[in-house]
Amino acid sequence: MTDGQEIDVSVVIPCLNEANSLEACITKAQTAIRDHHIAGEVVVADNGSRDGSIEIAKRGGARVVHVTPRGYTHALREGIRQARGKLIIMGDADDSYDFLEAPKFVAKWQEGYDVIMGNRFAGGIKPGAMAWSHRYIGNPILSLILRVVFGNPFGDSHCGLRAFTKDAWNRLDLKCGAMEFASEFGIRVTRVPGLKMTEVPVVLWPDKRGRPPHLHTFRDGWLNLRFMMLFAPNWLFLGPGVALMAVGLLLVIWLLPGPRWLGQVCFDVHTMFFGVLFTLLGMQVLTFGLLAKLFSYTEQFDHSNPGVTRWLRTLPLETGLLAGTALSIVGLVGDVAIFWKWKQGGFGPFSEMRWVLFWSMLFFIGVQIVFSSFLMSMLGISRDTYRGDHEAR
Repeated sequence: MTDGQEIDVSVVIPCLNEANSLEACITKAQTAIRDHHIAGEVVVADNGSRDGSIEIAKRGGARVVHVTPRGYTHALREGIRQARGKLIIMGDADDSYDFLEAPKFVAKWQEGYDVIMGNRFAGGIKPGAMAWSHRYIGNPILSLILRVVFGNPFGDSHCGLRAFTKDAWNRLDLKCGAMEFASEFGIRVTRVPGLKMTEVPVVLWPDKRGRPPHLHTFRDGWLNLRFMMLFAPNWLFLGPGVALMAVGLLLVIWLLPGPRWLGQVCFDVHTMFFGVLFTLLGMQVLTFGLLAKLFSYTEQFDHSNPGVTRWLRTLPLETGLLAGTALSIVGLVGDVAIFWKWKQGGFGPFSEMRWVLFWSMLFFIGVQIVFSSFLMSMLGISRDTYRGDHEAR
């Protein structure tokens, strides 16, 4: 590559003290670029190496980008930002990925694909290259969750060798700065419309870093799982919330007329009390889920969600206030009527506990809907979904 030459492909390699393996990575990347006549460059995004990695990179013909904020993702982002290529191929500096396979990614890009993921399980994992817990538990489970919950098409969503166009990267607008990068990438590619995605088999080799890896199995696995859960409010909140409410309401309605017997077991007002608790807890979890979806939308985690937009515009604050207020009034009137009836009887023996539980449940649900509607409306303002008086007229 010469100055001023138009670059098609940038191989970006984040680096922190990788003197043992960096030269091999750069040599393979440069060989792939030269032998396949690719207009390309190698960019080493250095995160403060003190072991001679910078000198090795320059000697190997790579362009060094100095990144001050510490962290793999910070180095990667800055390297991609300063890359000149239309296609970015990223890979680790420990020589666990063979950059001689870069032309596979370039070929798919030339076919029109925007995101090309490497698949280690399809290409082969050499002995000692991946811990058994990662190979048979961690990576398969995390990739399965991404496929089932988010519709991600890849069989190995956490492969470190992948390619994407610069335009696709900018549209992804990744926000995480830690080990959740792979999971966020896997989620966001499914949220950006129009991206063409595919994968190619790649081989994973034992790394040559000569030191313990930065990856921590359980901590980083949990960070990725936690991140995916937070990005899936339907699974984390809405599903459990609806299930709790359904069970609770069934118990309440079933026991409202009186005690029920199943064989030798009697279910009475005490069980109905737990039904009310399940209903209220389910309502609260369901509300958290709706707030989580709205927060994800307003904070741009979810680039485009027509369902949320439609929900905010067709169910404005006033709808929630009216529904919540109506439920609250019905519940309050029911409780007051029972209290008045008890008072009329001189506060004697009380036999209306079932109806007290029922009317109180409606009252509490109504109050929660009222205050939740205010909070949802406040969150919706930041995405121009708030319906003011001028829109209502």
